Amino acid sequence: MFCVEQGVDEKADRDGRDHEAEQLVAERGGQVVGTCRLLIEGDLARLGRMAVSRDVRGQGVGGLLLDQADRVAGEHGATRIQLHAQVAARGVYDRAGYRQISGVFVEEGIEHLTMEKRLA
Repeated sequence: MFCVEQGVDEKADRDGRDHEAEQLVAERGGQVVGTCRLLIEGDLARLGRMAVSRDVRGQGVGGLLLDQADRVAGEHGATRIQLHAQVAARGVYDRAGYRQISGVFVEEGIEHLTMEKRLA
């Protein structure tokens, strides 16, 4: 879903760390409509591979995944979450309480910025 739509090379999306990550999935009607993963590194959780199906965007699926990520990260002892947000999708992270901590940079030809959220 993500690689095709975003034009990201599948090889660049594979870093060999999926086995050590928490994989979160959103389903609707028995179909996967969203996903992300968390890599826990001490008190820091790194959220990545966030993708929501185009046909359900704007319906709160991303926000629900981010809420779940907060809970799971906290259960693993993380006190903050960082991610590389596509500039075009920044709003969903702003609404979830993330704050920009870097300037804009390019990954796989797409503008991103680093965002972070402190967990309560």
